Amino acid sequence: MTAPAPFFADIADAPPPAGVFWVHAADGARLRVAHWPVGARGLVAIFPGRTEVIEKYGRVIRELAQAGYGAAVIDWRGQGLSDRPSGLPLRGHVGDFAEYQQDVAAYRAVLDQVEGDATPRYVLAHSMGGCIALRALISGFPARACAFSAPMWGLPVGKALAQAVRLATSTLGLAGGDLREIPGAGIKFRLWENPFDDNELTRDLETYSWMQQQVQTHAALRLGAPSLRWLTAALAETRALAGLPAPDLPAFCGLGTRELLVSPEAIETRMAAWPEGTLAIYDGALHELLMETPATRTDFLRQTLALFKAN
Repeated sequence: MTAPAPFFADIADAPPPAGVFWVHAADGARLRVAHWPVGARGLVAIFPGRTEVIEKYGRVIRELAQAGYGAAVIDWRGQGLSDRPSGLPLRGHVGDFAEYQQDVAAYRAVLDQVEGDATPRYVLAHSMGGCIALRALISGFPARACAFSAPMWGLPVGKALAQAVRLATSTLGLAGGDLREIPGAGIKFRLWENPFDDNELTRDLETYSWMQQQVQTHAALRLGAPSLRWLTAALAETRALAGLPAPDLPAFCGLGTRELLVSPEAIETRMAAWPEGTLAIYDGALHELLMETPATRTDFLRQTLALFKAN
């Protein structure tokens, strides 16, 4: 851990963190990591989704603390207060998903320092964070159990479109054009101004308004559409992960019946083949189960915590 980093307590609705730090990945990318005191039951390493920031998990961290767990969260490169592409601060971009594993290594170093040798560690991952976490767990990231909210193990992109995106990215990359945002990106990628009635994240108006207020208050936390290169890299990573066996860990996964942002088929296929895996389907739920209506959110956390307690 290095110098202290900012934390926007005014929008987080979280207990006071034990520490918020700048850390550096192996390639020099500066990342923001926060952690809360280790609880009697251990510590939960949260792997956020694309566009998400540490403060967004404040309410989740509060509930974890009430259940006896500490927590840690990272801003992945390209989002939150971590390093972003030069000149394109609102563009979600990486050249390859392997870059996120460098972030995981830096994150793990922080966890190893704050936990202590005997502290149980668990993983809670959402969307793109579920993709990053799956790769990390397969590669040996230590955890006793893992829980996933609508993990990005596939994208709802047909083969023809995926091929066209790969071709366009390759062609445009010769002139740096692969940094362009994905085709058709619009207001739905701008949380700070997208109306509730048009959102694909949650059915809960109060939570949606709170999420909007976070990025309206602190513009530095905003993130817009991903780049063509990000999409190509995401398709390549999910395709590669689909060919790998699940890690030897107990797992719980939640999926809404109105999921629009990631592939339900990829999730169902993965969980059907996970020896110690359980999949829960939430009727009517959209993408963000941890930010959904109280009934969905409560049940997802209940089943997550039951899994952690059992392990």
